Parts: sequence; C-alpha cells; structure tokens
Amino acid sequence: MSEHVTDALARVRERVDAAARAAGREPAEVAVLLAVKTVDAPQIREAIAAGYPLLGQNRAQELTATEPDLVDLQHSTHFIGHLQSNKVNAVLRWVDCVQSVDSLGLAERLSRRRVAMAEDGGPQHPLQVMVQVNTSGEESKFGAGPEHAPDLAAAVAALPGLTLTGFMTIGANSTDRGQVRASYDALAEVREQVQASTAVGTAQARELSMGMSGDLEIAIAAGATMVRVGSAVFGARPVPG
Repeated sequence: MSEHVTDALARVRERVDAAARAAGREPAEVAVLLAVKTVDAPQIREAIAAGYPLLGQNRAQELTATEPDLVDLQHSTHFIGHLQSNKVNAVLRWVDCVQSVDSLGLAERLSRRRVAMAEDGGPQHPLQVMVQVNTSGEESKFGAGPEHAPDLAAAVAALPGLTLTGFMTIGANSTDRGQVRASYDALAEVREQVQASTAVGTAQARELSMGMSGDLEIAIAAGATMVRVGSAVFGARPVPG
C-alpha cells in the first residue's frame, strides 16, 4: 500500500476532526468523500482498503472505466460532476447517489430510468440524490440558484424512484474567506428552508456536501456533513492537454 496515500488520508482525517471540534461538532458527523477524478483504479483500491470507501466521480467516462475494477470491494460511489442526460443510463449502473441534480428535467430522467431498472429486476431501492445549488452566483458553476432551490428540492423529492438526501455546492472561488463562508452558509440556509417546509419527501434531506481540499475547514464550520477531497490525498490533477 502506498505510504503517500495512507499518510495523506490520515492528514485529511486529522484536519476534518480538528475542524469539527473547533466548530463544536462531533468528528463523526463529517464524512470524507474521495474525489477520484483522473485517479487510477489501483490508487482508489488503496484508499478503500485504508478505510475510505466513499468515492466521488466527476465524469461518466472515467466512472464506467474504473468501477468494473472495484466490484470486489465494498464501497459507495457518488456522481459529483455535471451529468448530461445522455449519460444517465451509463452512470446509474454504477452509482448509489447523484449529487449534481441541478434541474427538474434531469431529476425526471433519473426517476424514469430508476423505475425502469427496478421493473427490469434491477435495484429495488430508490436512488439517492442531492440538489446542486450555485450559492456563489458564479456563471462557471452549475446548480440552481438559492432562491429556486427549495422549489426544485420539493419537486425532486416527490418523484418516484428517488430519495432526496440533501444538497451540494461548490464554494466561491475566492481568497476571501468571508465570501467562501457565505457561499456555504447559503447552502445550510437552503436546507433549513426545505426542512421547515415539511414538503413530502424532504424529511431525509439533511446532507450538506460542501468543502474541498483547500477550504474544508470553512465548510465544516458552516455545517458540512460531507467534504469532497481529492488533491489533498492524490496530489494535483494533471492539466488537460
């Protein structure tokens, strides 16, 4: 097993635990999801063997290429990238959760496909989904606006074959910690609005997937229940050619 990966995982967990305690929270309240974009199957296997079985895939092509090499290991894979409608069938074969639901149209397609899979003898349990919210307002990011997210969440939660488990965002791209914190506070506020609405199917929507390698402490202080960590474990990603 690679010493680099195991040591890096230990350092990340120490950061997460320290941030949780600093925020007056229990470390166990915060899960570490490994963002494995561009990471090969052997390295992913090492991370799973080290006790980190929660994976996040950004790209359908990488997901379908990597997952067959991991089927012998107990793990859970979330799709965390922008999901195109024509990739839904391929993605649903391998994932337990889609965190990047940013429109009702995508949610409806996921719902129809999941119901069809169940009717064909596939998984009988609902697919977990999260609503992606663009809390920074940056045009480069996907997600529903915070003002529209509660209505989208209620509509998604009512669809058959899906279970709404929470919300996801990518923090503001800024060196201003206050601005980054505000983008995470906004997601926590969306969750509170949805929970207060008591809309059908939203009672389980408690997860806040937010925070990455560079700002996980800020996200945890704002209430993150899941942080998505990649470069802090596997190193910097190669720049596309």
